Amino acid sequence: QNETSVTEFILLGFSSNPALRLCLFSLFSVLYSATLMGNTLVFVLICLDYRLHSPMYFFLCHLSVVDICYASNNVPHMLRNLLGQGRTISFAGCGTQIHLYLIFALTECILLAVMSYDRYVAICHPLRYALIMNRRVCLTLAAVSWAFGFIFGTLQASLALHLPFCGPCEVDHFFCEILAVLQLACTDTTANKILIFAVCVCFLLFPLALILISYLHILSTILPIHSAAGWHKTFSTCGSHLTVVSLFYGNAIFMYMWPGSSNSPGMEKVLSLFYSLVSPSLNPLIYTLRNKQVKEAL
Repeated sequence: QNETSVTEFILLGFSSNPALRLCLFSLFSVLYSATLMGNTLVFVLICLDYRLHSPMYFFLCHLSVVDICYASNNVPHMLRNLLGQGRTISFAGCGTQIHLYLIFALTECILLAVMSYDRYVAICHPLRYALIMNRRVCLTLAAVSWAFGFIFGTLQASLALHLPFCGPCEVDHFFCEILAVLQLACTDTTANKILIFAVCVCFLLFPLALILISYLHILSTILPIHSAAGWHKTFSTCGSHLTVVSLFYGNAIFMYMWPGSSNSPGMEKVLSLFYSLVSPSLNPLIYTLRNKQVKEAL
């Protein structure tokens, strides 16, 4: 009987100290600009330079698109919040943020696993690489990544947004993160949390296991190599991907699967900032600085 029809949420965001908010606005603006410019540059280079028209860079191109969309989903509204231009967001806008956040996050989980499989085929089966990773296979793997992200992201968002909400409608976050919004539901959300955990098992632990298996096979292949040039070439192509995987999966597992992690709003904000700003801005640098072909194309 106390349930009310919620039309908007209030994003509490960060500190109310004006000086601190201005500093955060400046820092986040720089990181967001770096995300847009870095990933756009990688996307344009891959499209324009024929030397980068290979499966490895095809998937990297998709990763750049995911990072741009992922950051643009919530960072502009966060910057507006930091400037004091209004902390409210409509129910529809909040639902859109949750939906897109889940789609891009889950898509990136699958893409990183696909990229590890590409490296496995390239190093362990070099003579059959062009045959195995042909154009149709690459398009299929990319389409499956986006399709799985869309389907399961839509499922989770739909179940969360159909819950009854009642006041106060204050989201202790800088954007509509699903765990923070679930805390405002005036009903039992155990089923939603179980679903989130199950999806995390499928999209975090299972792909991570495939990635580890791929790199174990790669390690067993390169161990007999006694050439320093061969080792350097292998690690130059795999090191970048391993760095991104470690950062992405490590933070995601801690945030959504570690016991008690959801009880710390401050920690949730820090980890969400990593996903929204730090990781998307670092990915172009990691892949560019450690990759000779991208540097030559640049």
